[in-house]
Amino acid sequence: MPSPSLPLPPAVAEAVWRGDALGRGTDTVWPSGFDALDAELPGGGWPGRQLTELLLPQFSLAEWRLAGPALRRVVADGAAVALVGPPKRPHLPGLMHLGLDERHLVWIDARTPSERLWCAEQLIKSNAAGAVLAWMPQAAPEQLRRLQVLAQSFEGPVFLFRPLAARHDPSPAPLRLQATIDVDWALDVQILKRKGPAHETPLRLASIPGGLERVLTPRVMRPSTMRPVAPVPAAPREAVPAALPGALPGALSGALSESSRAPQPLALFPESPDVVGRADPAASSASAVR
Repeated sequence: MPSPSLPLPPAVAEAVWRGDALGRGTDTVWPSGFDALDAELPGGGWPGRQLTELLLPQFSLAEWRLAGPALRRVVADGAAVALVGPPKRPHLPGLMHLGLDERHLVWIDARTPSERLWCAEQLIKSNAAGAVLAWMPQAAPEQLRRLQVLAQSFEGPVFLFRPLAARHDPSPAPLRLQATIDVDWALDVQILKRKGPAHETPLRLASIPGGLERVLTPRVMRPSTMRPVAPVPAAPREAVPAALPGALPGALSGALSESSRAPQPLALFPESPDVVGRADPAASSASAVR
C-alpha cells in the first residue's frame, strides 16, 4: 500500500516550477505596455537580469514600437537608455513621445560586430545604464552566452535586436520573440522561447507609432478598409458557331425573320410633304397640272 503523499513546505512549494505553467519572472520586471503580451511573459513584463532577444525581418521598423513603451518607466526612475549600433540615427522628436530626451539617451555609433559586442559587454558589466538596446546582425552563440552571464548582474532590461534569419540558431537568451509588421498599424508577435509552455498562436498588438494617433483620421488608422475590391470576373460568353460565307447565323436570321413578321406600329400622324412650313416642289407642280 503506497504511503500518502505529504504536502511540501511552503518555501519549497513556491520554489518548484512545473513545465506546464509560466515560470516566475525575475525580481525586476517592466510592463511592456501591451496587456496581451504581458499575460504571456513570465513575470508579466520584460525581465531584468537576462537577455531578451527580438528577431525582426528588417531593422528600424518595429524596435521602438515593441520595446519603447517599457522605457518610459526606466527613464522615469532617472536612468539612461543606451543604444549600441542602431542602423539609423535616432529620431529624437519621435522618441520624445516615449518619454526619452537628450538627457536620458546615450547613442553609441558602433559599426563592426566586434565593436557592438565590446560596447554591450562594458555597459552590462558596469551597470552604467537603466536599459541596453543593442543591434546584433552577427553574433556567435558563445558571444551571446557571455552576454547572458553578464546580464545576470544587470538590473535593467537588455534587448538584443537580431535578424529573422537567426531564428534557428542556438541562443542562450531565456526569452526570444519574433515581430513582423501587419496591416492597420499592428504588430504580429510570436513567442519563440520562454520559461513555460510553448506558445503557438501569434499575438496581434495594436501599435501606432508615437504621436501619430493624434493626427491620423479614423479611416487612415485602418488602411485595410481602403483596399480596392477585386473585380468580379464576368461570366464566359457562349461561342457563336461559324456560318458559311454569305449566310447569316441561325440565331441572327431567326431574329430578323421574327422582326419582319412582327406587326409595324401605326403612325400617330399622317405623312406630310411639307417640312417645317416649306412646300415640296414636286407636290406643288403636280397640283398646278391638275
